Amino acid sequence: MSDTTPITVNRTLPRRRTNADYRQREYLTESEVEKLIEAARKRGRNGQRDSAAILLAYRHGLRAQELCQLRWAQIDLAHGRLHVNRAKGGAESVHPLRGPELRALRPLKGESPYVFVTEAGTPVTTAWFLRMLQRTGQAAKLAFTVHPHMLRHACGYKLANDGHDTRSLAHYLGHRNLQSTARYTALAEGRFAGFWKD
Repeated sequence: MSDTTPITVNRTLPRRRTNADYRQREYLTESEVEKLIEAARKRGRNGQRDSAAILLAYRHGLRAQELCQLRWAQIDLAHGRLHVNRAKGGAESVHPLRGPELRALRPLKGESPYVFVTEAGTPVTTAWFLRMLQRTGQAAKLAFTVHPHMLRHACGYKLANDGHDTRSLAHYLGHRNLQSTARYTALAEGRFAGFWKD
């Protein structure tokens, strides 16, 4: 009697390259975000929705999942508040909504409980957000490929450069560990402003 046990070949998957192999940096500058928002506003039938999604992700350091799951129940337009439910075990918080966000959100209010929806009325997905951002980055003529997490990092770097302390920044971004936030203050250009006085 012969052995009919299948023979399996032990194959290993190639290791994923580091982010640095794909991109020169992990964040966007404030002017690059403004270019993205302007390009999104002009692109396609859903420019209002797309530009609002970019603005909210940037201003509130939202991950793609947090943005796509955002519901109107989390937003108080009358008092200018956003209840942020963080993914990945992050700490929840309440953020103020300023004029630009309020003006971007009001026209989107519809029947869906979700803030960002497709033309069919279903919630947008993280895959949609990635594709939309990449196409918008090309339309904005950015020299590199844009991905959603760059908006979260852009928020951290902007606030760190504005001089906000690490602990407040950690609470704003929902970090439970200050080491996650330290990357933003480490790269804040303002730290070195007084090093050379010519």
